[in-house]
Amino acid sequence: MKETLRQLFLATLDDLSLDRVMRERIRVRDGVLDIDGDHTDLKPFKKIILVGIGKAAWPMARTLQEMLDPLVASGVVVSSVPPPPSLRYLLYYQGGHPIPSQTSVHAAEVVLELLSGLKQHHLVIYLLSGGGSAILEKPIDPSISFDDLRAFYELLVNQSGANIVDMNILRKHFSAVKGGRLGEAAYPARQITLYVSDVPAGQASTVASGPTMPDEFTLEHCRRVLERLSLFDHLPASYRDLFESGALPETAKPGEHFRRSSYYALLANEHGLERLESAAWARRWIVERDLSIDDRPVIEAAEHLLRRLRALRSRHPGRTVAILTGGELSSPVTGSGQGGRNQAFVLACAQRIEGENIAVISAGTDGIDGNSPAAGAVADGQTLPRAREMDLDHEAYYRNSDSYGFLSRLGDTLITNATGNNVRDLRLLVAW
Repeated sequence: MKETLRQLFLATLDDLSLDRVMRERIRVRDGVLDIDGDHTDLKPFKKIILVGIGKAAWPMARTLQEMLDPLVASGVVVSSVPPPPSLRYLLYYQGGHPIPSQTSVHAAEVVLELLSGLKQHHLVIYLLSGGGSAILEKPIDPSISFDDLRAFYELLVNQSGANIVDMNILRKHFSAVKGGRLGEAAYPARQITLYVSDVPAGQASTVASGPTMPDEFTLEHCRRVLERLSLFDHLPASYRDLFESGALPETAKPGEHFRRSSYYALLANEHGLERLESAAWARRWIVERDLSIDDRPVIEAAEHLLRRLRALRSRHPGRTVAILTGGELSSPVTGSGQGGRNQAFVLACAQRIEGENIAVISAGTDGIDGNSPAAGAVADGQTLPRAREMDLDHEAYYRNSDSYGFLSRLGDTLITNATGNNVRDLRLLVAW
């Protein structure tokens, strides 16, 4: 069953190939761009510009440029991986992730310069994906130093306990390129945003911190997040001073600047869930979804999902049953080991399914789980007995945040390498 779960996950990754999805959803015929049936005549535009931001920016830009060739005149691609083979007319920058680098700031300045002074006869196509918040960044005010910028991100990513929406509310308000500010900079050009969502459903404006979309969150939301998470006193002094001064501007809101803007979600967690669920039903398994655990602690999520799985099995004796879920879990680092939320979840499940006919997989669609080289892992009712035969203390590994160290010694990690794509995590728990 563990090997079956591995193959189901890998097949799902293949189905989520950005090149495949983009060519299914986007067509260019006789100078007309067709996205999901929406038509844009490209012939009136004197210049077409591509701006790619995020972990998937390179593969997205490569595919779209092939589809639009030779219409694209210029553009910038900013991602977190080393420079790929050159793309004609496109500048490439490797920004920092999850903490901005000097290149992140320089690239932001280049993008802002590229977008300034555009007219109605210009078209900008943005390609947004996960990781864009750090990969492209510039402080909203010159009083914020580069060191303070990095300290701000270190606080949010490693110490705050903030979920992705909370983090991006704060990032937007202190950024010169987020919260719709790129969209404002490019006005009155025609603007199209194609994005891959690595955030919860209904939160599209938080993908890469929403650089091209009007922002529904306000400075008051920003204040509430700071208060709820007790972060204000931990902010770098320049951030505190700017916030208290009343000089911090609001992010971009709906209005004239976005009248000629369109947005299309190419992929989201829902697409991964659909493909994995379809594959499970094809095996004649009984499948139920549970999407209630987003951002919940790993152990709490494991216990909840296993309860649901056992209840489902009791209602369908003799059948293989499965609980499917996605999103991300909370997994605070408590030691110096290697791992991430997916492997921590699998290890937490392994501690609770010993001797049962239950198997579990949890993995990230980006191929990266925490600070480990794995995307995730698998486990079943024999995981702990096998570990004991090897004198592996699962509790010690868990306390040391070393789920990768434990599961890799058992051969139960899942290695995909970075996929260049991210639609959050996928989990499948199966009982038979």
